[in-house]
Amino acid sequence: MALAVKAFPLTVAAHVVGTVALILVLFWAIHFRGGLAWDAINKNLIFNIHPVLMLLGLIIIGGEAIISYKALPLKKEVKKLIHLVLHGVALVLGIVGISAAFKNHNESGIPNLYSLHSWIGIAVIVLYGLQWLYGLVTFYYPGGSENVRRASLPWHVIFGITVYILAAGNSALGFLEKLTFLESSGGVDKYGAEAFLVNFTAITTILFAVLVLLSVASQPSDEAAADGHGDYSSI
Repeated sequence: MALAVKAFPLTVAAHVVGTVALILVLFWAIHFRGGLAWDAINKNLIFNIHPVLMLLGLIIIGGEAIISYKALPLKKEVKKLIHLVLHGVALVLGIVGISAAFKNHNESGIPNLYSLHSWIGIAVIVLYGLQWLYGLVTFYYPGGSENVRRASLPWHVIFGITVYILAAGNSALGFLEKLTFLESSGGVDKYGAEAFLVNFTAITTILFAVLVLLSVASQPSDEAAADGHGDYSSI
């Protein structure tokens, strides 16, 4: 049962909120944390790549991939390709973002995979990759039989939304973890501008994810509904 609201205004709001979230995390990484670099004497610059790419990839671009089915007034096959490509880009950015965190830890002598955030993060990227591969071979190329696709579709949708919720929740956990470290080391005032910026970035990220999920439960755009491909009912 769809909500009594069209997807279009929700997706417009999601685009605005997602853009704000990206601006906030970039401002944090560049203005407060010194910038981004893959190779640097200051290893914190390597780590800064992690929150930027994870937010841009798994949360924002991954969210765009989800809402594309409801928001775009295009034919089913075109939307399938857009959905697949956007999720693929999100997956690659997520892998690079996680690699940056490992690189920072390894070069700084910090242990890996000791926190709940890191455990959930590894689980999310593995599940995201498996979901993408299954979607590729079942719904796109070489493609499963009609019966296989019909039986798989509800699970594909539910599994994808679950992984996205995990990713969004883990992003908030990551912001909390990093901010706690910074505050504990005395480098950030608990009531200072940077602390508020990080908290607002996390809130904006969660708001974007909520708008993505609401768009899934909304009614497709008029053009998409007219061609019968405005939702996930036939992939």
